[in-house]
Amino acid sequence: MKKKYILMIIALFIASLNLRPSINSIAPLLETIRTNLGMNASVASLLTSIPVLCMGLFAPVAIKFSGKWGIERVLGWSLLVIGVGTILRFFTQSTSFLLITAFIAGIGIAFAGPLLPGFIKRHFPKHVPSMIAIYTVALTLGAALSSSLIVPMQNSMNSWQSALGIWGVLAFVAVLLWWLFVMRHIRPQDHIASNGTKTRMPWTNKKAWLLTLTFGLMAMLFYSITAWLPEIIQGMGYSKSYAASALTVFVVVQIPVSLVLPILLRQFPSRRLWLTVATLLQLVGLGMLAFSIGPLVATFFIGVGAGGLFSLNLLLPLDATDNPQEAAAWSAMTQSVGYVIGATGPLILGWIHDATDSFSTAIAGLIVINVAMMVVQSVATTIKRKQQLG
Repeated sequence: MKKKYILMIIALFIASLNLRPSINSIAPLLETIRTNLGMNASVASLLTSIPVLCMGLFAPVAIKFSGKWGIERVLGWSLLVIGVGTILRFFTQSTSFLLITAFIAGIGIAFAGPLLPGFIKRHFPKHVPSMIAIYTVALTLGAALSSSLIVPMQNSMNSWQSALGIWGVLAFVAVLLWWLFVMRHIRPQDHIASNGTKTRMPWTNKKAWLLTLTFGLMAMLFYSITAWLPEIIQGMGYSKSYAASALTVFVVVQIPVSLVLPILLRQFPSRRLWLTVATLLQLVGLGMLAFSIGPLVATFFIGVGAGGLFSLNLLLPLDATDNPQEAAAWSAMTQSVGYVIGATGPLILGWIHDATDSFSTAIAGLIVINVAMMVVQSVATTIKRKQQLG
């Protein structure tokens, strides 16, 4: 492999590391942040919901920008935006300022998320599976590192603002490597948008909407757990460090799942089979949390299920389409609308907690969503691809 491609892989890995720390670093410190800034659970949930909502609203805009200025250039700027939004947390003294940092970082994540796979497709067309694996592992590793290290960092720095803001340094390192290792190897003509035939979004396709709903319910569960798992476990009487460890288990276990799943699919290719297995594992974990049974074991089951569901939900639109243009349109629809649905999850849990002063009802709600997702994904994998609404 040529040196320039090795450098691009390094830049890709470091860039992907930055897609989750600004979200995952919040949850382990949420109780401290709420106490310090005097925010209720509903407002606190926005710290997770805002970036996820941005991922839904701005992802289509990212595609338009990349068509005008090029994938590589827009990715470089998106990493810079993530860095700015994160580093500003050093100066947080109010709830509104912290929410603004979540919005800024969320825009950067929204642009980088859909463009990194496009970057892989363009520069590594013969190695897409292995490059996607690198991207997924780096993304999950970034989430794991931020959730596991944030409490020790807060203790050593004696400041939750500094512990949150220091992650911006990683983003600025990614920007530097991106401009050194990627932009120097991009020819001017690579920035010119292609004039190929545009593919319409499948707004009238029943299967596309079912896949979108499946993705949305999956995202709602995932980000609700990411936002509130530590506080749920602390509510059971466990320490902040123990709760942060549980969140780390939830995230880290998804790495081997994403690596093993392709092997399992080659042996047993049924998507519905593995969707059902993943959903049931997540259901078992949620049930254990509902009865306060072994939080670490519970989060292990939830993490295995979530890791499988995320990978499978990325795969389903590709199964349903005939060419790359169609696949891009279906993926854009499922993710843009799906992330908007997902953004409501942490907010709804916050409302429920404020209304009941307990997470018991919220966990019951997650179980209901999990069961509904199982039904929807079963129907989605059954109906014919070309079936239209109406």
